[in-house]
Amino acid sequence: MVEKDLEELVPEEGITEMEPESDLYASEEEPVAGELRIDEKDPRVKWYVVHTYSGYENKVKVNLQRRIASLNMQDKIFQVLVPTEEEIEFKDGKKKTVQRKVYPGYVLVSMIMTDDSWYVVRNTSGVTGFVGPGVKPVPLPDDEVKKILRMMGMEAPIKVKLDLGIGETVRVIHGPFKDFHGIIDEVNADREKVRVLISFLGRETPVELDFGQVEKM
Repeated sequence: MVEKDLEELVPEEGITEMEPESDLYASEEEPVAGELRIDEKDPRVKWYVVHTYSGYENKVKVNLQRRIASLNMQDKIFQVLVPTEEEIEFKDGKKKTVQRKVYPGYVLVSMIMTDDSWYVVRNTSGVTGFVGPGVKPVPLPDDEVKKILRMMGMEAPIKVKLDLGIGETVRVIHGPFKDFHGIIDEVNADREKVRVLISFLGRETPVELDFGQVEKM
């Protein structure tokens, strides 16, 4: 899996600890004008892994994009990425799509590594260090980059998270079996369906229902 592969590439001991700048963290909700682009034809452009304080991944992205613009580093630092994937949650019969961070505590940066670009990234608020075996940052292999970008693309499958499991008792909240109780016999995340054993007319009847039609008792 991509996550396992990335974990192997970013050992904690490879992070060089330094104090970040003392300027205030940017608001996570504050928009940044313009989207940074990467020149994929330039062989010097590589993706690097940057370690951040926990929970500050998006703030680091905003802060770094501002520094790139204010210090005119657009020709050296191209894109800042917080790897996320969409996940569908079903809770209390309600369906919600959320963005889940795939690698909490890490940000990916595409850049041409020079002393100047290293300094700009390394001294951004919230950054604790580049990841690599020693002082010199090591770029991500191209195949790992492709996996991560593909995972974040529109064609990537959306994961489904349901707070229900086989054997749990549920109540039907929508449809012809509304207010019936039953026990989950099967969960099909791909189809967003559950099979529930409902007591009907004196016998246990299996009924296939959508995730949003049931809630935990």
